[in-house]
Amino acid sequence: MTLKSFGAFVALALIANPSAIPVQQPDPETLFRNVRVFDGTSAQLSGPTDVLVRGNKIAAIGVTAPSSAATVINGNGRTLMPGLIDAHTHLMFASLSQIVLLTSDLGFVNLVAGKAASEMLMRGYTSVRDLGGPVFGLKRAIDAGTIDGPRIWPSGAFISQSGGHGDFRLPIEMPSAPDAFSYSERIGAAEIADDPDTVRKRAREQLALGASQIKLMAGGGVASSFDPLDVTQYTVPELRAAVEAAENWGTYVTVHAYTPRAVRQAIEAGVKCIEHGQLLDDATVKLMAEKGIWWSLQPFTDNGRSPYPEGTPNRIKQLQMFNGTDTAYQLAKKYKTKTAWGTDILFSAESLARQTEMLTKMVRWYTPAEVLKMATADNAELLALSGERSPYPGKLGVVVTGALADLLLVDGDPTSNIKLLEDSKKNILVVMKDGKIYKNLLIP
Repeated sequence: MTLKSFGAFVALALIANPSAIPVQQPDPETLFRNVRVFDGTSAQLSGPTDVLVRGNKIAAIGVTAPSSAATVINGNGRTLMPGLIDAHTHLMFASLSQIVLLTSDLGFVNLVAGKAASEMLMRGYTSVRDLGGPVFGLKRAIDAGTIDGPRIWPSGAFISQSGGHGDFRLPIEMPSAPDAFSYSERIGAAEIADDPDTVRKRAREQLALGASQIKLMAGGGVASSFDPLDVTQYTVPELRAAVEAAENWGTYVTVHAYTPRAVRQAIEAGVKCIEHGQLLDDATVKLMAEKGIWWSLQPFTDNGRSPYPEGTPNRIKQLQMFNGTDTAYQLAKKYKTKTAWGTDILFSAESLARQTEMLTKMVRWYTPAEVLKMATADNAELLALSGERSPYPGKLGVVVTGALADLLLVDGDPTSNIKLLEDSKKNILVVMKDGKIYKNLLIP
């Protein structure tokens, strides 16, 4: 039978048996009735209204015409808002100690990270930007529906110079043999690159694996063993090699850096986002604002809970960094930089469970509505910087017609009392991601 005759045979069979023709099912609908909306940008809630979700998008706000099969959630005047976005996570490293991470089977680490991701979604975080770690498998499992979790914008392995913030080798492992890879490199947690060509190669590898942005270590860090905070890491040509690789893929490079010198050379190289920056000065922040550089700043302050014992080098660096946080936020407000919010929680299941306390403490510098805007609409704008490398096309971080339906129903008004979000088990009643309900406490 020829291909043409086979096609005619199939057509006749379908005509003879119409029931064999697949019927396209209408997109499922959810109607949030009688809710007050925080739309991601406004300073106050809307009046009572209805919001209709069809498929994975917001179909209508206000007067709606849902189908008879729509799921109806009566908000009774509660707050409907966008899902929260954490712009700086390390899902694979967040809930286990550093020594456990460096000595455990990766299968165990993945299972723990999967549990952490599911719990993060239940706390109301529907999207995260993951800035270093072997997270591609976890992202795939979430996207496939194997486990629950937030959308992930992955960086993959962060790229570091020898002795830099991403070098987790023991002193007895240096110098390494040519082409010898450390454990963290073998599992895709970090990559060590010490010249422009190798930096370019490692960046291209992460992009090939699915990175939505590239992360480099451009200065000293708290958690690393070798580098004081003040050291500058990489050279402009090395940083530029990563920037060129990312730009060729339509995305960008972000860097870990605290000091003016490290940030200035990153900007010279074409980097689009700075992570941390607690030790920056007035002139450098002004330059960032003029260049439109994103500042992904975390509200690190000393709460007395630290994985590092008092008097150790890591704890000393941590306190040095904490001391710059107030000044950093004051400068960010003074120059109106593009400011993102994130947590950067590492090595502590206890700290991860209190993730939202890192959000609510932002009222030290901003109003509750400003904080919520930063964790929704503003962070979504940063996610969009990935361009075509964004794994989830569509508009996020806002409650507007046509936006992706990542939504929270909150018992109370977080624009006046943001701390109610800390008790997510009680006050976040509904969690929806991509139009699917993952949590609904209103079901009897």
